[in-house]
Amino acid sequence: MTGSRADVRPLLRARDLTKRFTTRGGGGPLGRKSVFTAVDSVSFEVFPHETLALVGESGSGKSTTARLVAKLMEATDGTIEFAGRDVTHARGTDLARFRNDVQVVFQDPFSSLNPRHTVERILTAPLVYQGLPIPGGRRAFAGELMERVGLNPDHLHRYPAQFSGGQAQRIGIARALAVGPKLVICDEAVSALDVSVQAQVMDLLLRLQRESGFSYLFIAHDLAVVRRISHRIAVMKQGVIVESGPCAEVFEHPRDPYTRTLLAAIPRIDPEWDRRRREGAAEHASTTASPEELP
Repeated sequence: MTGSRADVRPLLRARDLTKRFTTRGGGGPLGRKSVFTAVDSVSFEVFPHETLALVGESGSGKSTTARLVAKLMEATDGTIEFAGRDVTHARGTDLARFRNDVQVVFQDPFSSLNPRHTVERILTAPLVYQGLPIPGGRRAFAGELMERVGLNPDHLHRYPAQFSGGQAQRIGIARALAVGPKLVICDEAVSALDVSVQAQVMDLLLRLQRESGFSYLFIAHDLAVVRRISHRIAVMKQGVIVESGPCAEVFEHPRDPYTRTLLAAIPRIDPEWDRRRREGAAEHASTTASPEELP
């Protein structure tokens, strides 16, 4: 990301987000209680038209953070602001408005798509549930969404099980776009896909961002996956953000030992890997559109 943020208001601002879970050991109601802190005082910002990647190993707290931001679970402490509004305790119409602005694409599309509903019904459901008008009617609206994500609109009558994993994930992305969100949270959205399909879906996500100008909070455990799509990266370990910065800077000059460990875990194809990684980071910095440059 180039330029100054001094005059740019964050789209999303999380401050000191904390999530604690109380468990009871020993079995039964008399078991001893213990408290597990999954997310510990995490703060970050997502600016308009940019992609922030939240990266860490399984159990690092990144998916819990995503669910807190999407208000799929309540934070124990901390605040969430969206478009200048405090939505930490949003309820009723305020929560409904927030849910229109923030959508989630989940890791497993088959578990997040109703297997008993046709694609047409799945894609129009967000508007139906919100009581919003459907431009042009259900079939035309759903067909347009299918075309936007590279699927055949003639397949609206099919059910999720009749699609491949990559196609089903495209349907999940189309559903997220149905209400015109300002922020899309991708929670390990490509980790369950084959490598070749991952690349196709990443290309799709980049194109959709260029066309619509929304922001991404991109959750992943693999730094190699986020390198191409991200403007900035925040690295999480054991519920804490240990490092954050522009994508090229994190790849070229990682400060935290944990970040260096994640970078070292990227498969090396040949002895020239380090040189190509450096060149790729420099190319990313020069070719990736900054949030201000996106439409």
